[in-house]
Amino acid sequence: MRPLCDELTNTVSYLAWDPVTKDGAVVEPVLDWDHRSGTADTAFADRILAAARDKGADSRLVLETHAQADHLTTAPDIKARTGAPIGIGEHIAAVQGIFRPVFDAQDLKPASGDFHRRFRGGRKVAHEAGALPSQRIVQWARAA
Repeated sequence: MRPLCDELTNTVSYLAWDPVTKDGAVVEPVLDWDHRSGTADTAFADRILAAARDKGADSRLVLETHAQADHLTTAPDIKARTGAPIGIGEHIAAVQGIFRPVFDAQDLKPASGDFHRRFRGGRKVAHEAGALPSQRIVQWARAA
């Protein structure tokens, strides 16, 4: 696993991959957002995907650990460039259901959402104590 820090937003994203199969995942990809100018770009996503190429990793999944309030995501951009589906914890629909009326987000569809895979608790995904119901942390186990 390789952490990558976006200095503009002070956010860490991760590139994880299987060293044998080279199947990889991008975790918490952040969209570059300049609050002062109101502009966004995908330079950090470019860095993540370049790191994947350097490692020979195939970005097969984009993972969000929770609904973001601290930064914007570039998951849709990475999906568009790689075809990788976007995954998140199964309780995201509950969180979206709460915030949809607060922000009058009529385009938000909690039943289907913008996520292609929703993970349940278990060996590969675990709930983080004290987090929103959607927040899941992906546990990467290294083969012995």
